[in-house]
Amino acid sequence: MTTDILRDFARISPALVRQASEYQAAILADVNGRRGALHGRIAALRPRMKLAGPALTVEVRPGDNLMIHAAMSLAKPGDVLVIDGKADQTAALMGTIMMTACKQLGLAGVVIDGAVRDSLEIDEMDYPVFSFGTNPNGPTKNVPGRIGHPVSIGGVTVRSGDLIVADADGVVAIERERVEGLLPLARKKVEDETARIAAIKQGNTAASWLDAALRTAGVLKQGETL
Repeated sequence: MTTDILRDFARISPALVRQASEYQAAILADVNGRRGALHGRIAALRPRMKLAGPALTVEVRPGDNLMIHAAMSLAKPGDVLVIDGKADQTAALMGTIMMTACKQLGLAGVVIDGAVRDSLEIDEMDYPVFSFGTNPNGPTKNVPGRIGHPVSIGGVTVRSGDLIVADADGVVAIERERVEGLLPLARKKVEDETARIAAIKQGNTAASWLDAALRTAGVLKQGETL
């Protein structure tokens, strides 16, 4: 018999979360094959907000937050609530009271494909929230959903225990089995980009790959340059 609430699942380790949190979401998305970035509609409530941690997935019906309350009761410190709110903006699914509880529980933050409210108070709390905007309407608490099952959020499939990293650019989800292998690639990408920026500041602004790419695209003829 299947259950709508999955309590047991493997989480990415705290050590890997700490290492991954050193990198921008953009760096991790790039080394992940430019995959895993949630749709840009799911954005930081304030640009300074950042989070990293294992996902605890929640699926709700539009405008109903019953299962979010249940998930908060099951969450462990460091978890990120990842809520498939069906991209609904007609009612807020969370506000100050719930966010205060999440912070008190030690949760790393909230990612929600839906609306929140009390945004100024959440800002003052400095609690990381990534949402599909805001709405003053409150939610209902009547409709069942699921916890711990894979969700589709912002065009990306997320499983409980997968890595979530989010910052001013948006949210990236990476399968927990892939993270350790991607970290050395992230480190090298940061080093390469740092060197490239230093070269640009010294006047080397030309992109060495551009002419070849333009020839491949048929913009330039063979042997022709810009």
